[in-house]
Amino acid sequence: MTRLMLALTAAAAFAAPAFAEIPTDLPAPIKPPAGLASYLDVQATGVQIYVCGKNEAGAPAWTFKAPEAALFDTNKKPLGKHYAGPTWEGLDGGKVVGAAKASAPAPRGNAIAWLLLDIKSREGSGMFTQAQAVLRINTVGGLAPAQYLPTLQAQDAPSSQKC
Repeated sequence: MTRLMLALTAAAAFAAPAFAEIPTDLPAPIKPPAGLASYLDVQATGVQIYVCGKNEAGAPAWTFKAPEAALFDTNKKPLGKHYAGPTWEGLDGGKVVGAAKASAPAPRGNAIAWLLLDIKSREGSGMFTQAQAVLRINTVGGLAPAQYLPTLQAQDAPSSQKC
């Protein structure tokens, strides 16, 4: 199985009832509902993992598998990890799994979409378990290559881009 892992830096605001302000200049589709405010600003550094699969026409294409990222507070103190689910797990044992509610294209052309996610499950009693929603914004990178490159020979393309 071929894997492609692309770098990703993102910020997530965990929203709960009225603790702080959520950015006002967000695209309309991902604005959280009234009554929610950011209580935790989390930065993530990691990768989006893609595997070589098939598109709807049956041709080889990169397919999203999962994220893998380390989570930090605004002072770069480790807070936990982000992985498939999508799941955010704190070092304090609290864990939430999200479900995408809405998305908006990232302003940076090579970045994954910005998302508003509902919380579909919680485990433990850590800092993430207070969340009513997750707002993934300020993403950098993370998109799969735009196309499968079948004409390249193995020596012509980096192994991270061949499907």
